[in-house]
Amino acid sequence: MRTIPLRQALREAMEEEMRRDQSVFLMGEEVAQYNGAYKVSQGMLAEFGPRRVIDTPIAELGFAAIAVGAAMNNTRPIVEFMTWNFAELAIDQIVNHAAKILSMSGGQFNCPIVFRGPNGSAGQLGAQHSQAFENWYANVPGLKVISTVNPYDAKGLMKSAIRENDPVVFMEGETSYGDTGEVPEEEYLIPIGKAEVKREGADVTLVSYNKMMKVALNAADELSKENIQAEVIDLRTIRPLDWQTIAASVRKTNRLVIIEEQWPFGSVASEITYRIQKEVFDYLDAPIRRICTADANMHYAPNLVAQFLPDVAQTVRVVKEVMYMKK
Repeated sequence: MRTIPLRQALREAMEEEMRRDQSVFLMGEEVAQYNGAYKVSQGMLAEFGPRRVIDTPIAELGFAAIAVGAAMNNTRPIVEFMTWNFAELAIDQIVNHAAKILSMSGGQFNCPIVFRGPNGSAGQLGAQHSQAFENWYANVPGLKVISTVNPYDAKGLMKSAIRENDPVVFMEGETSYGDTGEVPEEEYLIPIGKAEVKREGADVTLVSYNKMMKVALNAADELSKENIQAEVIDLRTIRPLDWQTIAASVRKTNRLVIIEEQWPFGSVASEITYRIQKEVFDYLDAPIRRICTADANMHYAPNLVAQFLPDVAQTVRVVKEVMYMKK
């Protein structure tokens, strides 16, 4: 095992797949000459050349459309958006074309394409650069949605996403490219649609994904000091969602708290809450609680940014309320 940053884990996944399969290529804003806005594609132009690492204009709708057409013609594009906030300009191609071409063509055309880039808040960047979009794309049949910042998970899931015959939305944490983790030298894949228990516990289940996993794990550490053992589940894939792993944990702990970087209305937590109360209601000893971002736009001021995002103290407080609440 080596300890490497998230950006390197993602780069290794793309490089390995591009060496394995000549139909794989990378395109997007600043991915070639500049080595990527977050240096994820550093050095790839030198190895693979300008026909497979392609700088594009700042025109998300245009280059997403080119990539969808290429995917329908026996190639496997990886499309990097400088941020998922900008990718909303390309939502027509992602939602109306990539997600639907298989069914609309009667099964004649697959669309093996990965749309990837940074997602969620990134400090004091304001409302237009601080949005998390997992729930938007997870609502669309035909798309698979992955959201992770753990380097090990990111590499294994990116390799699986590139080999997938359906379009994949791959969301990375904008403040997490320097986060490090252990990643093996040898090749490995992680199946899409499988959550993982990152920490075992018997008292309460914490479910999260992407950079809110750090909040969940740190909160579990704090709770353990008070003899509350939290089980922490990393969803990793939002669609398809691994209901079985969540349900099995709730049957054991009898309590569920969901932490996510989404607005509360129509969030991923809303769907999880419905499904779990429908399927394992009799095992719950307290109402399911969710911790989301504030139902507002993020402001520039650092004190308002802190109020906007879920944190460890808020998570600990909510878990204690759940622990001592009567059914």
